[in-house]
Amino acid sequence: MALKNKVQLITYPDSLGGNLQTLHDVLLKYFRDIFEGGVHILPPFPSSGDRGFAPLTYFEIEPKFGTWNDIKKIGEKFDVLLDLMVNHISKESVYFQDFLKKGKESEYADLFITLDKLWEDGNPVQEDINKMFLRRRVPYSVVTIESTGKEEKVWTTFGKTDPSEQIDLDIKSEKAKQLLTDFFTNFSKNNVKIVRLDAVGYVIKKLGTSCFFVEPEIYEFLDWIKQMADSLGIELLPEVHAHYLTQYKLAKRGFWIYDFILPYTILETLILKSSKRLCEYLKYRPNNQFTMLDCHDGIPVKPDLDDLLNISDARKVVDLCVERGAELSLIVSDEHKDKDGFDVHQIDCTYYSALNCNDDAYLAARAIQFFAPGVPQVYYVGLLAGENDYESFKATGEKRALNRHNYTLNEIEESIQKEVVQRLLKLIRFRNEYPAFDGEFNVIDCPDNEIRLSWKKDDKFCTLFIDLETNQSRIEYANDEGEILEYII
Repeated sequence: MALKNKVQLITYPDSLGGNLQTLHDVLLKYFRDIFEGGVHILPPFPSSGDRGFAPLTYFEIEPKFGTWNDIKKIGEKFDVLLDLMVNHISKESVYFQDFLKKGKESEYADLFITLDKLWEDGNPVQEDINKMFLRRRVPYSVVTIESTGKEEKVWTTFGKTDPSEQIDLDIKSEKAKQLLTDFFTNFSKNNVKIVRLDAVGYVIKKLGTSCFFVEPEIYEFLDWIKQMADSLGIELLPEVHAHYLTQYKLAKRGFWIYDFILPYTILETLILKSSKRLCEYLKYRPNNQFTMLDCHDGIPVKPDLDDLLNISDARKVVDLCVERGAELSLIVSDEHKDKDGFDVHQIDCTYYSALNCNDDAYLAARAIQFFAPGVPQVYYVGLLAGENDYESFKATGEKRALNRHNYTLNEIEESIQKEVVQRLLKLIRFRNEYPAFDGEFNVIDCPDNEIRLSWKKDDKFCTLFIDLETNQSRIEYANDEGEILEYII
């Protein structure tokens, strides 16, 4: 299938009304003509942790959210995007539970990476581990096999507990390839059109490397999974948080990538009132990207923007966001901090709060996002111009909960009435409907306190003007009669 160059929604299955059925109803009632690009439903599967990101299986939908029929129904009106945690599966899955009982005798044993697949005697070598990009203290968990009483070490890239909640899959094994194929086949049967490959950068384990985005093996895996997805009519979106040049390698190979640079860069532009860095960036970035400002995680900073940040400016932006109620996720390993100790991984807050709940600044940010080439995604909290949810943060201790508020139907109804939301919906309609966005993009030279971006196709053109001093935004565009009209955002 070809991706639609229109705006998509990102939401949890239970964040707009409580379940998938209400999500379907909310979409039809309020947003039928808004999310023409589709809906990214964050993991709706049975999961043992990480708000859906430790799935037990992809064959079932978590009963409290609904059923596959609900996904299918949403898919009749909107292209559905789902995640597949291609690197790992839950410790509680039937596959790993069977392995825990029977060890190497389990029919699923080859799905997992026991350490003897890497080190001959199964004992990890610290020298090899030192070269790895670690997400936990050691890249493995120790488990006890029920039938033998013996300990077994299995590879686990992620997880705060020991043993980890998320057990890595051995994507070299035929068993794992078959399982992934079966998951995709089930997606295809249920109207899923796009699959995000979550944590795909970690799938290759090779001694002597960082075990992150290992070339060329990563491409061999991606080519295999793309061929399989193509045969089922499913588009892929690999998710890789890394130095931007790593992402660009994927873009060059024809994959869609996430623009994790844009959210912070737009924020800095509006806070420091200088368009220089943003305009330079927009001139050279690849076009085959999904764009966003906010998502279920924080606003990315490091490592995504390594070598693009001015650290002194970054500190000002981060400090101001903290003043406005943000929390910070920090980088743990010293070698990935900047020399002067700058260690911000993500800024945790809503985008609206990061801009001090200033309607004009927020609409300016969205206008820049929608004019940047790519498929724009709008996170549900951003859609409703949500502010930081301090109650949820205090109750859970989870920093990202600031930007994960679950809306009741009444709260949705109230939020829709807000002027800033109505203005955003109008802007989304313009982005979806105006034909020039399928044409040629240009960054127009302008003073440092302004932004001018344009699109042109045949006799249609539109130009975005933003005054960074006032945050006022307007679009000039040609209508069907060739008249030049002005749209004040």
